[in-house]
Amino acid sequence: GKNVTVEPYVVFGPKVQIGDNSYIKSFSHIEGTKIEKNVIIGPYARLREGTVLKENTKIGNFVETKKSNINKNSKVNHLSYIGDASIGKNSNIGAGTITCNYDGIKKSKTKISDNVFIGSNSSLVAPIKIDKNSVVGAGSVITKNVKKKTLALTRASQIEIKNYKRKKKK
Repeated sequence: GKNVTVEPYVVFGPKVQIGDNSYIKSFSHIEGTKIEKNVIIGPYARLREGTVLKENTKIGNFVETKKSNINKNSKVNHLSYIGDASIGKNSNIGAGTITCNYDGIKKSKTKISDNVFIGSNSSLVAPIKIDKNSVVGAGSVITKNVKKKTLALTRASQIEIKNYKRKKKK
């Protein structure tokens, strides 16, 4: 594309297409990926075969994608794995989110609809669908479909032990 910026130490594998006005930051590795216009990638991103980034998306540092479509105006900002997934428009994937797409035998898909917010450190266990305008609370392990306009979260109760003393090294 035109007006594309590529910082130093970016690796391009086969079958990469890059749209106009995109920006690829250092130490990113890209192969088998279609990048539309106005996309920001990296630094330290790894985009694998079958990734499609629609216009105005952002893939941040230490994000890995594989066989996934990220739709317009959506962000996966940092420390995440998105595999065998589709993400709708205007969605935000929080830091440390992973799609758990492999059960040891087969791979399954994660479908995240439009206007979804996934809180940090969440695991989305496929096959699963997160419907429109929903929120997943930080630290959740989501194993069931989430209906539109809902908050889904899983949390163990916090326990505090008063006057706790750590064991000392001998």
